Amino acid sequence: MEYTVVLEPQEEGGYFVQCVELPGAISQGDSKEEALTNIKEAIELVLEVQREELHKKTNIFHSEIVKVDVANVS
Repeated sequence: MEYTVVLEPQEEGGYFVQCVELPGAISQGDSKEEALTNIKEAIELVLEVQREELHKKTNIFHSEIVKVDVANVS
């Protein structure tokens, strides 16, 4: 999957980076490369927590997880 991230150079040096689609996924790095590596890890951690929470809820309510396709809106 691909996610959109915003890199913001910091006055004191380095970069702040956040994922547009996952507001909880934020990180930083001394270089662009380091910031991008760190945000990938942050995204993976946020997704892992979301999956765990979803599984807890589905186990409690015996829910079903289904994927749906949504067409692009112009």
